[in-house]
Amino acid sequence: MTAARDRLCVALDFDDGQAARSLAARLKGRCGWFKVGLELFVAEGPALVSAIAREGRVFLDLKLHDIPNTVAGAARAAAKTGAAMINVHASGGREMMAAARDAISAAGSDRPRLVAVTLLTSIGKDALAELPFEGSPASVVRRLAALVAEAGLDGVVCSAEEVASIRAAQGPDFLAVVPGIRPSGADAGDQKRIATPGAALAAGASILVVGRPITRAADPQAAVEAIVAEMAAV
Repeated sequence: MTAARDRLCVALDFDDGQAARSLAARLKGRCGWFKVGLELFVAEGPALVSAIAREGRVFLDLKLHDIPNTVAGAARAAAKTGAAMINVHASGGREMMAAARDAISAAGSDRPRLVAVTLLTSIGKDALAELPFEGSPASVVRRLAALVAEAGLDGVVCSAEEVASIRAAQGPDFLAVVPGIRPSGADAGDQKRIATPGAALAAGASILVVGRPITRAADPQAAVEAIVAEMAAV
């Protein structure tokens, strides 16, 4: 069960720092990671990241996307918050991703892991058709994942649908962080490319990011235990 817990990231998608800290304290030791995203970071700032890091490893999910110099500066600042993993948008291009990589490299082995978002899991084929990308969601993600690897990053954020092909192309050490995880019977919400915890791990996911099925559950601790049990059974 410990290995499964280490691969579960609970998304603290709140706008209230006290609520986030309270839930992180309740779930300490039950999961390996906590995600701090844009909503919470904008509301509470870097100090909240440092506070959550005392309860478990933090994935600082800011999806940095700007000119290389700006992203480098933001990545360098993010690395000082105590976050164990940060991310950028792969669509920002090779130069931007390399700038972020170089900016955090001074921390050496203590640097946070750096991953890149390929295609948001809220984007399905119909939404993709409105964007200037050619091909299916899966083909776009594969091309972006290859670019991420060439830029020297640690891995990608992708949906479970693309994990197997990314794992085959990039090998076992390339991180595949997978959001859009929904236990059987759970509401998909605004997510389009989703999977159950078991299916995502079976496909080769490294870390599963789960939000609303836990944070909106009547008993978040019980929800975590049910998800961990499904993960451990794979």
